[in-house]
Amino acid sequence: MNTSARRILITNALPYANGPIHIGHLVGYIQADIWVRFQRMCGHEVHYVCADDTHGTPIMLRAESEGITPEALIDRVHGEHVRDFRDFQVCFDNFHSTHSAETRSHCEAIYAELNKAGLIVKRDVEQFYDPVKQMFLPDRYIRGECPKCHARDQYGDSCEVCGTTYAPTDLINPYSSVSGATPERRSSEHYFFALSSPQCIEFLQQWTRSGTLQSEAANKMAEWFGAGLQDWDISRDAPYFGFPIPGTDGAKYFYVWLDAPIGYIGSFENYCAREGVNFDEFWRAGHNTELHHFIGKDILYFHALFWPAMLEYSGYRTPSQLAVNGFLTVNGEKMSKSRGTFITAESYIKLGLNPEWLRYYFAVKSNGTMEDVDLNFDDFIARVNSDLVGKFVNIASRCAGFIERNFDGRVQNPELWRQDDVLRDIRARANDIAGWYDTRDFARALRAVMECADALNRLVDAEKPWELVKQEGTTERLHSVCSRALEGFRLLALYLKPVLPATAQAVEELLGLSPMTWADVDKHLSPEQRIVRFKHLMTRVDARQTTALVEANLATLAKPTAAAANAGSQGADAKVVKPKQKTNTESAGEHISIDDFMRVDLRVALVKSAELVDGSDKLLRLVVDAGGEERQIFAGIRQHYAPEQLVGRNVVIVANLAPRKMRFGVSEGMVLAAGDGEGLFVLGVDQGASPGMRAR
Repeated sequence: MNTSARRILITNALPYANGPIHIGHLVGYIQADIWVRFQRMCGHEVHYVCADDTHGTPIMLRAESEGITPEALIDRVHGEHVRDFRDFQVCFDNFHSTHSAETRSHCEAIYAELNKAGLIVKRDVEQFYDPVKQMFLPDRYIRGECPKCHARDQYGDSCEVCGTTYAPTDLINPYSSVSGATPERRSSEHYFFALSSPQCIEFLQQWTRSGTLQSEAANKMAEWFGAGLQDWDISRDAPYFGFPIPGTDGAKYFYVWLDAPIGYIGSFENYCAREGVNFDEFWRAGHNTELHHFIGKDILYFHALFWPAMLEYSGYRTPSQLAVNGFLTVNGEKMSKSRGTFITAESYIKLGLNPEWLRYYFAVKSNGTMEDVDLNFDDFIARVNSDLVGKFVNIASRCAGFIERNFDGRVQNPELWRQDDVLRDIRARANDIAGWYDTRDFARALRAVMECADALNRLVDAEKPWELVKQEGTTERLHSVCSRALEGFRLLALYLKPVLPATAQAVEELLGLSPMTWADVDKHLSPEQRIVRFKHLMTRVDARQTTALVEANLATLAKPTAAAANAGSQGADAKVVKPKQKTNTESAGEHISIDDFMRVDLRVALVKSAELVDGSDKLLRLVVDAGGEERQIFAGIRQHYAPEQLVGRNVVIVANLAPRKMRFGVSEGMVLAAGDGEGLFVLGVDQGASPGMRAR
């Protein structure tokens, strides 16, 4: 571990201002925050900044759909993000926005320098154009039939059925998912960053092998070099929410991925102006400072290729290190809205779960590599209850009261116990634990801390202070064991402080300590300090809390409509509901309000596969794409449809029906159909509708 004074600038990946923070995002932010707090405890100069990523077509279209300006949208989301980070104790010095004067200034400066260096090239690009919205369409806003497997309603860059990648112009019968119109091919001049130039390739091959990347990330770079680097399209045509490219009279805008990482620079400059920090010492070469980016592996390509090359050839310093984290899975599976495991940060807090439970669990699962982190709820409950409550907090709860009640809150003179074998061993682990924190191997650090906690608990169990207090002539022994236990507890709290800052602060108040630093490892509790009355530091996780968390993140439950009941199955071999009269119409029933209707989440879904269900003569098992997420639905339509009749069709589903466990599996919705007593007819949608769209 580097023990000399360091000057470090740390950034996190910028959250997109188009939605809430969820627990998958929090993996990278918590990892960075732990590292920041540890470095500060070691006495290093640390600056920690981030910003909302605020530009692009999705922001523009969402704001339009809500009837507000993009600026109003990003301001609102910014407040929500600030709240969520604060709730999970992520301690940014500055959380800014890429839609700022500082970021725009640096965008224009970097572009000018790259242009001067001959690294900006122009070429015509043929794209799809929406004649109704009068805008060029990003690939993901174009849908159509896959040119290979002919699955319908596929994205403009890849088929989710067969996995083929292609150009949007290869789609059969393409349409705009924004307006539903048939797009037109039009040519437009675009601006490119010449990443394929020999100078960029030579620089990047050296930079990616210089120790700035984890080994698995560096190996991934070698694959991309082998495939050949491509020039990067950095421009978009108006209308677009972003910064206009100088000299284009507002016709061209910087692509969001160009100005997003420049948001690190803009946020830091904003912070420097407020705090009086020297900007150039951290963003210009030749200074003894460090720059660390904490990012997810999904944005490695941008941060390990485009970003360092942009910085190198525009007069800025390049990153010292990229700390790349993996994705989050929940119970071994991809996060899913239909399973309630796409969990927002806000819902976690609102349901009263302790954010430090999640901080600890993510830390236990983080080893400094790009491996994915799995949140297994059973393991989460067991580990938090065992480690934090059963091992760590338990020490203070069993010993602090004896010191406070029997010895006026004063520990025994440390000269009588400072050479205790257990305490010596715990203190001796400090350098190893610090080294693992520094290399972001939090899992090893915390394993070592819990080994220390086990040893300390064995000491308490052997001495049994709850029995000593009842015996004659054992006062000094009681004082000794409780003093040693609380000194060991102090060391554990110090080691855990980067992960559990709020709990560590409560321990400092309990033990009468000033804010602990890593140098305090060599200090001891003293009779000069007074132990106050013990208060519970942490409660146990109740399984009912995690169950409630999943349920809260499921879509709002609603009773199925009659049409939905006809096509869905919520019980094994559920019968198709048939009308009482064999007519083509039924009475409408009592009136409902528009609010009642809106509680039922009706969505377009693409049937990706359909198969017979063994053991049932009524059910088909459907796998549908409901707009970026797959669902399994058991539908009672086997007597009316063969599986091959449904594959590739768009249907309408009730998306917020409670999942139902059946003996064949879990059914995650209902397919709508109409019936007249003799037949059953699955409802379809007109061309132009795409998976995920809501019926209104």
